[in-house]
Amino acid sequence: MAILGTGLIGGSFALALRRHFPGISIVGFDRAEILQAALARGAVLEAAHELSAAARGADLLYVALPIGATVEALPAIAAAAKDGALVTDTGSTKAVICRAAKNAFTGGARFLGGHPMAGKETSGIARADANLFSGARYALIGLEGDPDPRVQGFASLVRILGAEPVWCDADTHDWAVGIVSHLPQLLAVALARVVQDETDETGLPVSLSGPGLHDMLRLAGSPYGLWRDVAHSNTENIARALDRLEQAVEYLRTRLTSKELEQEFLAANELYKRLQKAE
Repeated sequence: MAILGTGLIGGSFALALRRHFPGISIVGFDRAEILQAALARGAVLEAAHELSAAARGADLLYVALPIGATVEALPAIAAAAKDGALVTDTGSTKAVICRAAKNAFTGGARFLGGHPMAGKETSGIARADANLFSGARYALIGLEGDPDPRVQGFASLVRILGAEPVWCDADTHDWAVGIVSHLPQLLAVALARVVQDETDETGLPVSLSGPGLHDMLRLAGSPYGLWRDVAHSNTENIARALDRLEQAVEYLRTRLTSKELEQEFLAANELYKRLQKAE
């Protein structure tokens, strides 16, 4: 197989595969310094400095590039992929990628949109982890009953790595992640801005903060480079999610001394318990 993009996600996928299938042949494609680190970690066994060279002959091509780079590379990947190959991606938004793939993949290779709901607030091959997908949801764009054995084979592979496939269409995916992934990220950024702006020359209030703030701001450690393409490619859904958050905050602001505030806490408690049970 070929890993196109050997950073956190691509590197973790490769390490997980190597753990479960020690004899698998994996070639990586990325910048020279990243490829060298991926080789050193044992994530890939061979380095390719050209995309076409990495793709050629691979049964499975795992595209773990940024969204913009993925869209740009899809025509070349489709041209280089052999007949019968499965190409899947990891982009955080799916509609723009799946539209591009529909135009690019007209031959014998099959494209399957994917998005592992796993990651860290930091990126890079140095953070890659063979256990990253364990217990995670893994969005697959299509129908669960797709008769293509390549699609079913990849879904089975996802389960072997410890993740649970979740099937949906691209637009539904982008609406959903706008709420449960992209909104929390931007909320962390907004909260960090408020805390920064309120902190004075004595260091207060940051110097008085406890673990609660740290927990809330974990996502604030994510670099803009990871989120630029997400914001550009899922703008409408993210804007809608931010509007909903603004409404919810305003509702709380006007009910700080009202009995209705308790109901909001109870609803939040229920969702938290539900998420705990799902882990």
